[in-house]
Amino acid sequence: MANLDKPAAVPEADKAANKAVQEQLARISNSVTFRGAGRLRRFLEFIVAETLAGRKEQIKEYVVGVAVFDKPDTFDPRNDPIVRVQARRLRAVLERYYHDEGYGAELVIELPKGGYAPVLKPRAAAPARTALAVALVNRNTVAVQAIADHSHQAELGYFCQGLQQELVCALAQVPGIRVLASPPDGRNPASGESAAALLAGGSVRKSREALRVIVHLMDGASGCYLWSDGVDGELADLFALQQKAARLLAAQVQSEAAGGDKRQARRPAENLAARNLYLQGRYHLNQRTEESLRKAAEFFERAMLEDPQYALAHSGLADAYSLLSHYGVLAPAEVWTKTVAHATTGVMLDPNSVEAQTSLAHVKASQDWDWAGAERQFRHAISLDPGYATAHHWYAMNCLSPTGRLAEALDEVRIAQSLDPVSAIIARDLALIYCYRREYELALEQCDHTIELNPHFSAAFWTLALIQQQRQDFEEAAAACQRAIHLSPASPRMYGALGYLYALTGKRKLCLELLDKLREFSAARYVSPMEFASVHFAMGQNDTGFEWLAKACQDRCIELLSINVDPRFDQPRQDRRFADVVRQLGLASDRPRPAKAPKPPQTSAAGARAARRS
Repeated sequence: MANLDKPAAVPEADKAANKAVQEQLARISNSVTFRGAGRLRRFLEFIVAETLAGRKEQIKEYVVGVAVFDKPDTFDPRNDPIVRVQARRLRAVLERYYHDEGYGAELVIELPKGGYAPVLKPRAAAPARTALAVALVNRNTVAVQAIADHSHQAELGYFCQGLQQELVCALAQVPGIRVLASPPDGRNPASGESAAALLAGGSVRKSREALRVIVHLMDGASGCYLWSDGVDGELADLFALQQKAARLLAAQVQSEAAGGDKRQARRPAENLAARNLYLQGRYHLNQRTEESLRKAAEFFERAMLEDPQYALAHSGLADAYSLLSHYGVLAPAEVWTKTVAHATTGVMLDPNSVEAQTSLAHVKASQDWDWAGAERQFRHAISLDPGYATAHHWYAMNCLSPTGRLAEALDEVRIAQSLDPVSAIIARDLALIYCYRREYELALEQCDHTIELNPHFSAAFWTLALIQQQRQDFEEAAAACQRAIHLSPASPRMYGALGYLYALTGKRKLCLELLDKLREFSAARYVSPMEFASVHFAMGQNDTGFEWLAKACQDRCIELLSINVDPRFDQPRQDRRFADVVRQLGLASDRPRPAKAPKPPQTSAAGARAARRS
């Protein structure tokens, strides 16, 4: 193949190479991987076209922003990181394409880190395709393992094979269940991960002419046994015994799959007008902006006027008041009584409502700091309907994460995301969990995915700034903060994030200006004491920081729930006073301390990074 790294198409020698690049680009653009990624497709097509036209050196961040993302001529990459975010997304999607659909492609188009000009190169040999490795966390997939023969002389192999096929046949008839073809143990041989959410298996024992069949279900992700039971029969009637065991297993799987439907069936008849208003409220609640949260509360209140006995309306209103407090729109003291009242009323009106039970669990965790009670409530809610994404999401963020159980929190928020893959807030919180686990590269990738889901979600840019601070990419952190402020100009939290960054990087004058801005906000609306505390801690003013932290405890600010795992508090975590704060929350304080917060880079290093980007 001709040299594809040459930037321009010179005479006849490079025409074939350029044609090969264009054909490969067309295959990528028309692939399933890029089908729903219009902006990324446009990004890739632009930089490849510029490279083939000999303008490789002119592909800069500003040029891409204007040409691909329709930014105005006044576009400033320092205040809007859209190109960098989308470049990371493009790298990840290209990697996924070549790992799956394009695994046998002869030509590779790559986007190296640190620039926006693609590298075009032939692939020496296509990598071997790996077996199915992604563990599906939603509970509608099952794989049947080989049945173990525990007879004395292992002479029941024929019966075990027949039983395995009988199990497959029975499970395939369960509505909503997909039976995956997989290796005998149901696991990917390369990674050892389960290829299905549930693994069905069992064993057979023999005593004279009698057989005992044990069947079980295992969690594919953790390997834990979820259920097991046995049936007995005679060797003379193998078919009946196999069918009996298969029906037993299928009934258990169906009960898990149909749990949500059963719960719905237990509900009383609904007022359709109230139901419609409730659904509109949930829609606005999920947007997570100040205006949308206020609208959500209005819709839930209207739903209650339509039907005062409607449990879902009470649950929604409890959630709306909680989030209005959590996002700093209302002071916590203004909503405490309302939140508890509506959450409790919802449970009293419908004890089988997963939404109402989740609302009450949320109150116990975020408002009461009753961690044991909250966990029981969350688990009960999930048992009512394992398919309710919010229950898994809030269990992860408001119960497991505060108590330092980040591995379990990660599992739960992944389940939430599988149940609601288009939720920007769940996607954002998955990035936060990775950040709390100090897995910053995974956090960055997930945050980019969140911004791809909703480019106007200010909380995602707030999180991007937090992650980039820990990665010591302070330039992009500043751009992310500016973008967050642009999207939510009335949010003190966004200004607090920028003030924290200025303090972290030694820009004291700008930091003090942001503190003044927060004080101006506090004269007209509620500002969480945690915003002041984080900035003062970053400035090294621990005494003042702990004063604000004490006020946050009085207000029971939602940010306190992450104080034990948030990297912004790594430095004050070394102070003995921090343990006192943690004890007030009822949390353990003897957890291993994470790494220290990053120090500001030297000017020369920042200049070098800026030069590389330009």
